[in-house]
Amino acid sequence: MRILTVSHFFEGHGGGIERVAGELCRQFSRLGEGAVWAASDSDAPPTGNIEGVALGCVNPTERLTGLPMPIPGMRGIRTLAREVRRSDAVIIHDALYATSIIAMLIAKISRKRTILIQHIAAIPFSSPVLRKLMRAANFLVTGPMLRAADESVFISDVVRKELVGIHGSKSSHLLFNGVDGAVFHRAGGSAPTLPSIASTGTLAGRRLLFVGRYVEKKGLNVLRALAKLRPDLSFFLVGTGNIRPSDWKLANVHDLGPQTQEALAALYRWAELLVLPSVGEGYPLVIQEAMACGLPVVCGAPCDQADPDAAQWLRGVGIDLADPEASARRCSEAIDNVDSSSDQKAAMAEYARQRYDWGSTAEKLIDLAKRSTGGNAS
Repeated sequence: MRILTVSHFFEGHGGGIERVAGELCRQFSRLGEGAVWAASDSDAPPTGNIEGVALGCVNPTERLTGLPMPIPGMRGIRTLAREVRRSDAVIIHDALYATSIIAMLIAKISRKRTILIQHIAAIPFSSPVLRKLMRAANFLVTGPMLRAADESVFISDVVRKELVGIHGSKSSHLLFNGVDGAVFHRAGGSAPTLPSIASTGTLAGRRLLFVGRYVEKKGLNVLRALAKLRPDLSFFLVGTGNIRPSDWKLANVHDLGPQTQEALAALYRWAELLVLPSVGEGYPLVIQEAMACGLPVVCGAPCDQADPDAAQWLRGVGIDLADPEASARRCSEAIDNVDSSSDQKAAMAEYARQRYDWGSTAEKLIDLAKRSTGGNAS
């Protein structure tokens, strides 16, 4: 079976959706299916057993606003149409990207089986204008895309309830992303030896880790306010984006930049808490990876409820991007009240090991791709 995956970027761009798409494509190939991945040509396509298809796009908004929105030109659209027609099924990651919308339209015209994997719902931007635009986009685009898809898959129970309750869909499924247990696990391995960590000398207090894009929705302004509020804590940031933590000039903030998966796993095991004060999330993959490494988590609500069975290990905090200082105070209180006992860490890691598996997730998606149109919600 030839499965076409469509996302806005390839994995090299560094975002969570792109990482998920890449992991699933590798699993499709491992399971004997033809894995084809189409995304904008902003980054290098994958190699190996995945057939990468780079789409000629422009991306004017990400540099200016932090919002990634690659828009394909006519040549990119023709390339995407060719790949849709050659495929047996099309798996689309998130509804609001131009590449996703075009792929869905072509797939419906070509009568191809479609699966829409929806990662997020609304994003509560600090700007009232952006919040209104987001609501309008979900009403005008996400709703029709969900109804058009033969199957809709949600990686968060919160997102599914928010979107399906309003827009409905033919068939919806809750299917969590996986975690690479060979890399992300609690036991073994040594502390990270990154030069930027080694050069910091004596660190203040507990070691707090942030992993994600350096953009507004990830709560970077909240993190900055939190670091100012708590000079007794050391903050280590992994990622890249249009916000530069080095500009904050805070002695307890250390920007580690992008890291390999192996280095990131070592950081999860070395740190004492993952802090992710983001909004508009589904279920960030970094939370699942941190859990697998036994690292306690403080995150923006309501993504702590994305997996109801995991909520007992996640401390959700109300985040208001328009009021970073108040949000920082709530995060500070949560940090001081996290249960970091060895028993809790062990139970959390074991749950993640058993619950989040890429192979199982890929097998279920292949099953959905091979079904006849229709089905029951699960």
